[in-house]
Amino acid sequence: MPDISPLPPGTTIGILGGGQLGRMLSLAASRLGMRTHIYCPDPNSPAFEVTPHKTVAAYEDETALAAFANAVDVITYEFENVPAATADFLAARKPLRPGARALSVSQDRLAEKAFLSSKNIPVAPYRPVASPEELESAITDLGLPAVLKTTRLGYDGKGQRVLRDRAEAAEAFAALSPKPLVLEAFVPFSQEISVVVARSLSGEVRSYDPAENVHRNHILATSTVPAAIPPSLAKHAGLIAKAIVVALDYVGVLGVEFFVVPGESRPTLLVNEIAPRVHNSGHWTEAVCLTDQFEQHIRAILGWPLGDPARLADVVMENLVGDEVNRVPSALDGLTQPHLYGKLQTRPGRKMGHVNRLLRPDQP
Repeated sequence: MPDISPLPPGTTIGILGGGQLGRMLSLAASRLGMRTHIYCPDPNSPAFEVTPHKTVAAYEDETALAAFANAVDVITYEFENVPAATADFLAARKPLRPGARALSVSQDRLAEKAFLSSKNIPVAPYRPVASPEELESAITDLGLPAVLKTTRLGYDGKGQRVLRDRAEAAEAFAALSPKPLVLEAFVPFSQEISVVVARSLSGEVRSYDPAENVHRNHILATSTVPAAIPPSLAKHAGLIAKAIVVALDYVGVLGVEFFVVPGESRPTLLVNEIAPRVHNSGHWTEAVCLTDQFEQHIRAILGWPLGDPARLADVVMENLVGDEVNRVPSALDGLTQPHLYGKLQTRPGRKMGHVNRLLRPDQP
């Protein structure tokens, strides 16, 4: 039986990945009296600015990985594309939370959909595609329009093409990489929502309220809470999220993205994807929850009791992409909480920060 004793203040937490999520995890850990050690190949990683302990090395560098493992007490990650060999190497040396299974399921869209389907969790109809011939067959089965996606390494709209007629199929198949691919039926959804859920080392599960998400150019633009959905649907989304973390024997925070599909009598939910980490659509928790998603994740991986995820006010989170970050000083007011990531280079499509804006009852 694994040791579930809580780790004490002063514990050193190893974080794989040095982006903004690693930065915010490190800040949350510091509030709880923990040290953090960031491992990332990029010497300009924004997470390096908030802790003196860092390793700049490739994820395949076993000498560096071994030294990193020796320097920490528990290991977590801020992104789901940690190489499987890296996860296995580290898990053999120190506790890895969440575990390697969550990575293997979420890194591959086919594996993820098969896992969800095996738990009777509804997903959009799909077909694996390893050749142009299989793509033609999948189009026949699912119809058009449909979405052709890479099974690995896709995010923020990268690695996917919408197919509206068969003439686009061959070019899309050739353009997308790596292979194999997956074709998903086009879902006529009315809204996109997400649930951030946490599971502790002892098996306690706590979910935050669903956020309603709006994307612009395939990048999350805003997350608004409460979502404009019936209370029964919000409860159902939380139950699905709980079923996922229990089935994975998960430890930490996980994001679950849903499509809301209109129905004759009531709307239904399809799971779009899962993310085994703190999630962009959960940044609103920093402003209106006693325990935000970052502290919740740190509590979970330390074996501490989870905090209360109750929402204390209505809020909208807005991502700052590219040069949008430059308007923050002039846009601040008494109801706006800024979080800038300290990235050195601004470029189109890059997330540079976010703001959480509290909504008064008379505001839209």
